[in-house]
Amino acid sequence: MEEVCGDHHARIDDLRHDRRPVEKVWEAITTPSVIKEWFFGVDTRTDWKAGSPLIHSGGWQGKPYEDKGTILEIEPPRKLVHTNWSPAAGLPDAEDNYQKVTWSLGQTDNRTRLTIDETNIPSQETKKVSESSWKTVLLKLKELLER
Repeated sequence: MEEVCGDHHARIDDLRHDRRPVEKVWEAITTPSVIKEWFFGVDTRTDWKAGSPLIHSGGWQGKPYEDKGTILEIEPPRKLVHTNWSPAAGLPDAEDNYQKVTWSLGQTDNRTRLTIDETNIPSQETKKVSESSWKTVLLKLKELLER
């Protein structure tokens, strides 16, 4: 994992799938029923088109929540860019408080590589929580894809 501390930017680049085609990984990150299996049990709502809302809802510590954003760019099966705001950050629902998340997929020598860049993270503490959460969900994604 690479990180740039000064601007609270995180790059997660540690998920590689031998023998998993990029299309299979793309399917796992864009199919709501599959997302629910590896991404904290969230319900995902979107139509996967640029400009459309992207909503993740679920429960955390016994309380319901809804994270939301907008799909900025989508190039199946190579790239997904969206914004994300979570009430858990404790910041108002304002444009300046949305993170930008970029999912990039590539394939080399029969290996699929998934890189996630997250920018506009509001604090070092939030960055640490985000990195820990990404590690957890990406491990679950890897396990799911290896079944």
